[in-house]
Amino acid sequence: MTAEHTTSDRLAVPDMLRAGPSPNGAMRARPGNAEDESLRERLGEFRALLVISLLMTESVGEDQILDLAVSSAPGLGTWRIDGYCFTDGQWRPSIGGSAPSPPGLARQLAALGAVSTEVDLPGRRWAWAYPMRGVGGLLGHLIASSDQEPSSEQRFLIQVLAQQTGVAVSNARLHAKERATAAELAVTNTALAETVTSLRRSMDIHQRLTQVAVSGEGQPGIAKALHELTGMPVAIEDRYGNLSAWAGPGQPDPYPKESFAKREHLLRRLIRAGQPVRDGERLSLLASPRSDVIGVLALIDPQRRADSADLVALEHGGTVLSMELARLRGIADTELRLRRDLVHDLLAGTDDESALTRAEALDYDLRRPHRVVVVEGRGPTRAQDALLTAVRRAMRLARQTGLCETWSGNVAIVTAGQADWDQMCRVIVSDVGIRCHIGVGGACGRPAELPRSLREAGLALRLQKTLLHGGGACEYPKLGIFRMLAGISDLTDVDTFVREWLGSLLDYDARRKAELVHTLTQYLEHGGNYDATAAELSVHKSTLKYRLQRIRELTGLELNDPDVHFNLQLATRAWGTLQALHDER
Repeated sequence: MTAEHTTSDRLAVPDMLRAGPSPNGAMRARPGNAEDESLRERLGEFRALLVISLLMTESVGEDQILDLAVSSAPGLGTWRIDGYCFTDGQWRPSIGGSAPSPPGLARQLAALGAVSTEVDLPGRRWAWAYPMRGVGGLLGHLIASSDQEPSSEQRFLIQVLAQQTGVAVSNARLHAKERATAAELAVTNTALAETVTSLRRSMDIHQRLTQVAVSGEGQPGIAKALHELTGMPVAIEDRYGNLSAWAGPGQPDPYPKESFAKREHLLRRLIRAGQPVRDGERLSLLASPRSDVIGVLALIDPQRRADSADLVALEHGGTVLSMELARLRGIADTELRLRRDLVHDLLAGTDDESALTRAEALDYDLRRPHRVVVVEGRGPTRAQDALLTAVRRAMRLARQTGLCETWSGNVAIVTAGQADWDQMCRVIVSDVGIRCHIGVGGACGRPAELPRSLREAGLALRLQKTLLHGGGACEYPKLGIFRMLAGISDLTDVDTFVREWLGSLLDYDARRKAELVHTLTQYLEHGGNYDATAAELSVHKSTLKYRLQRIRELTGLELNDPDVHFNLQLATRAWGTLQALHDER
């Protein structure tokens, strides 16, 4: 086999195709029955090639086309197809074959390119590689072999079959690529449609909840909007599990409240997660714009049907709720600060016009007569914030309005109401568990006069602790002789009167650090009752009797004498008033 053989394979056209037409239009053929028989054989082969071409065109798979070529080869001659060697190095054996690619075949064919060439196959006298071309160029080679060298007509058939196989494989690959592209486009379109739907719903969620935030609908508006977006009941709770807002059917009545431990456990879970958390029948989300402001937004979802869009709505609702909670806390903090500043200025002294304008801005009526009430709490757990909270709670329980703030370690109340101050004192004591004293000043017609009421409340508070028995409240307008003594501008005569009746006891107390004057004061204020006086002084009755005997010895006075009793009680009250006035200064 020589190079001429290669050329003849490229141009091998049967002699019957070279014969020109006869003068009458019929195909010219050499005379003889053998030639007629050969012509019929060639026509049958071309008819078979045409059928194979049609079948390949209708085939949709590359493997089906290659197998069709292999199965058609025995009907076209004494040769067969051993396999296909593609340009990507892939070796595809014939039907039922699993033989590996002959050594060096792929490298040899790659070097030759799109030409037919002889190849070496073990056990074959004749083996040839025919190029398979497609619309995009060379696809590979069809490897044919035979036990004897085929005729030129058969080699032409192999060449045509290789070319047709290449075209069919190229078309099949293009169709497969188009189908893959169409399938990919369908998947992409489906995903795009889902994305558009999701984005449209997200925009609806954003628009609806943003409208709630801008319009100031508050927590009820947030719950209603989230219910409309998800179709599920919505609950908004404060830190302690109290219901702030509800939207949708099925609101429990009464609303259930978890134990403190369970609530704190849920809050810790929500803080750690930072996203919606399933808690039984609810999807809960924490809304916390700052550490001391906490709210919980929950979707009631017993069927567990919440999807990703519902979670987006819940998270966006949580953001809007955080903004609302921050706004409310900001308003509350501002109002508290303004109230505190107003109370401090009223107690320190300010003009009427400024005070009235600021009070109106806080929606508080300061044009009525007001008084100052001072609350003092003393005990092992004393704390100004706790006392202030207890006072505000007691005011609400007493249905009293007023401005409450801390003042010089105590709590000052500016109020127009007249309450049962003793009852309020008992409520405060039961709330914070500390001993409480209350001093009530006189009413003032103008805000500028409130410093006077503050002074009166402070004086009543000190007198209550110094002279009057027990805790409770002391009202300055009801002090009687004490108020008269406190109103004297020149206290020289009062001081002389006190020294005349109590001088020996005062000197004894100063030298011995005793409490005889205080003991005498309580004894007289309790009407000479030993048991009540001993209880007030927290001493044994025998100790009280010893002290009273000592008082008789030092003063030389008989305590049971009516005149002596009157003057001593007046002196002790004057002494208490002087002490309170001195403490004020």
